[in-house]
Amino acid sequence: MSGKRFQLPRELLMVIVVCAAVALFGSWWVDQRWGARSSPPSAEEIKADERAEMADRLDVLRRLENAAVEVVEKIGPAVVRIETVEKAVVNDFFVGQITQEREGIGSGVIIDEDGHIITNNHVISGASEIMVYLPERRDPYRGRVVGTDPFTDLAVVRISARNLPTAPLGDSDRLRVGQFVIAIGNPYGFENSVTIGLVSALGRGLLLDPKYNLQIEGVIQTDASINPGNSGGPLLNLQGEVVGINTAIIQNAQGIGFAIPINTAREIAEELIAHGKILRLGILGGTIDEVFVSRYERETGNKLPVRSGVFIVEVVPNEPAAAAGLQPGDVIIAAGGEKIGSMEELVAKVKEAGHGGELNIDFFRGQDRYVTTARL
Repeated sequence: MSGKRFQLPRELLMVIVVCAAVALFGSWWVDQRWGARSSPPSAEEIKADERAEMADRLDVLRRLENAAVEVVEKIGPAVVRIETVEKAVVNDFFVGQITQEREGIGSGVIIDEDGHIITNNHVISGASEIMVYLPERRDPYRGRVVGTDPFTDLAVVRISARNLPTAPLGDSDRLRVGQFVIAIGNPYGFENSVTIGLVSALGRGLLLDPKYNLQIEGVIQTDASINPGNSGGPLLNLQGEVVGINTAIIQNAQGIGFAIPINTAREIAEELIAHGKILRLGILGGTIDEVFVSRYERETGNKLPVRSGVFIVEVVPNEPAAAAGLQPGDVIIAAGGEKIGSMEELVAKVKEAGHGGELNIDFFRGQDRYVTTARL
């Protein structure tokens, strides 16, 4: 007996070590949770803590609620209902040609005291009559189209009135995904309806015209409910600033709506107010790079004469490019005497020439090089 050393069983030793670790962790946790207290809180103290946490959460919700109410009260009067009448001549088998009228409804937002209203182009496109209704005002104003831009689905309408409520324009570049936003409009004719949601995504591409593959880039996606009749109404932040113009939904989907960023809408509106239309060359196309060249030559069997420039896919009728004789398939390589390597550079050259200006354009048609002049 005296020659043997006493040894604890391995299993018992492990139990002792684990218990010691648990005791040390428990002591540390109690110290972290209750500081220098020697005993855990009572049931009453725990309930008090839970009530305080619940009160904090309710306070956050109340602040959100109050912010939304203030935005609606402040901006709601500047959101208008737009009703349109479109006349179309149709052929009737029995009576020949007859004129039919179609009515439409949308929204808009007043942006200045001169009565300028931003809305969607598709709200007023083709309308022979435009009636603008302000909230809580029974008699409408007659709207006059200042200018439209189908490429961004934006338009400016003006009414003659005084002391109009206006909505301040924010900065859509500062938007963040997850930010609360509020939509105000007239869905299905329900005047000044309000919905709230989040910015679901930024920088989306929204297809406007499948025929020409025309889409708007940089669009805001939101889950704030947007329905037919909301088009043209404002998307607002909690500071009561317009950050977007509601424009579209995906049919048969829920919680997927889109708005044009206000920074884009502001730029378009300012140009429409100043000039009545947007300065564009009038082409649809894209930048030529090595990927484009490889795919084009593989799929068509034809060789491109250059490895950079702008490839024209479509020429918009009655625009400067069409008047200058440009055609689909042409490759623009220079404008204003300077080499063009991208669509962005071409757009910059058009803006540099300005309204009423002229722009010399060098282009290839097949393997032949030409020069033409676009009068803007």
